[in-house]
Amino acid sequence: MNETTAEKSIATVMLPARVDSETSRSAEETMMASLHPGARVVIDGSAVTYMSAAGVRSLATVLHRAQEMQARIVFCRFTGAAADCLQVSGFGHLLDVAESAEAAAARL
Repeated sequence: MNETTAEKSIATVMLPARVDSETSRSAEETMMASLHPGARVVIDGSAVTYMSAAGVRSLATVLHRAQEMQARIVFCRFTGAAADCLQVSGFGHLLDVAESAEAAAARL
């Protein structure tokens, strides 16, 4: 999750393997740090193997803050249990989720 890169003014934030009650605050802070008015951000969930309700709340919080700032976020590469968690919670329908980082960047 330490990795935040910018390419063609698109920031990419890599999430950690676990986004749960112990790590969600740190993950949220990292995602929030990439936001500014008009920002374009890709949140890459490719490393996420476990996500709890706390992790989903962090994604929702960041999405809400981005909307307030008129920043754009696309989430990508969530698979397995993390993707299931987003779908079961209903947030998979609220978040803009792409299959690849390239597809996410194209949406921005």
